[in-house]
Amino acid sequence: MASPQALSETDRRIVATWAADCAERVLAVFEAEAPEDTRPRDAITRTRAFARGDLAAAGEIRQRFVAGRAAREVKTPAAVAAARAAAQAAAVAHMGAQALGAAAYAAKAAGLAAPDRPEAVGEEIRWQLDHMSAEARETLRRLPPVGEDPARSDRDSSRPAFSPQAFETSRPV
Repeated sequence: MASPQALSETDRRIVATWAADCAERVLAVFEAEAPEDTRPRDAITRTRAFARGDLAAAGEIRQRFVAGRAAREVKTPAAVAAARAAAQAAAVAHMGAQALGAAAYAAKAAGLAAPDRPEAVGEEIRWQLDHMSAEARETLRRLPPVGEDPARSDRDSSRPAFSPQAFETSRPV
């Protein structure tokens, strides 16, 4: 039985652009610490190419861990979160729900990069919601709320996650 968190390849391509946008917003946080490490930037570029249909899902599924390895080689929590945002964006080719992980890690990176600005996370989330296409919003709303995927009873609750209902523009963020 397929997971209710699975999206079709067409749907994954729709949400990939938004995931790349979210990750790209915090890429400078990573690059400030590791300017020579291009893995997160390359992952974002490949995510955009996947979204356009220029790259096949199978090849991108094999590439999805590359940016995540960059997170192990930086020291600051903000840079780690920024690299993970790029890795999550790259993983959208495999599982569309990873777009939510890209957004969550981007918001986390924004907050960690600005510890003197408690509003930074909220501002980042508002930007994410404001820049999500209507098509991506509708696609992500089809996902079950976090924790309601019976195919993933072993879910790691320490990982950041969003609920698709957060994408309702009428709700306060």
